[in-house]
Amino acid sequence: MIDHAVVTDFLAASYWSQGIPASIVSKSIEGSLCFALRDETRQIGFARVISDRATIAILNDVFVLPEFRGRGLGKWLVECAMSHPELQGMKAWVLVTRDAHELYGQFGFKALARPERYMELRNPNVYRDAQQPHAAIRDP
Repeated sequence: MIDHAVVTDFLAASYWSQGIPASIVSKSIEGSLCFALRDETRQIGFARVISDRATIAILNDVFVLPEFRGRGLGKWLVECAMSHPELQGMKAWVLVTRDAHELYGQFGFKALARPERYMELRNPNVYRDAQQPHAAIRDP
């Protein structure tokens, strides 16, 4: 069972999803394969995989609460996610990280072999806009 409040609190303060509203966190959890790391009854970590469960998997929102870090729990959480039976035989796994290259490198992740082939479409204000009524119809 995922503790949505723990996930929302952590993600809303993180560099990668700062300010994310609880409604978007809940929607993302519903549409993904999620992993909760627990200490007794308290959730202390989380990982989310976005996947078609056939060809591609995107590892996302991996965290361990600060007071539980340094024990190998993040590594174990990634191992659990990547070894899940529904996520075997993927053509590609992808992720984006600013500072955990060493962790993910242990699982075979590398810098893009052909970055010139990758494209992205970003909306850096999406979380702010999601909290404003009528954000979709405002003038540019």
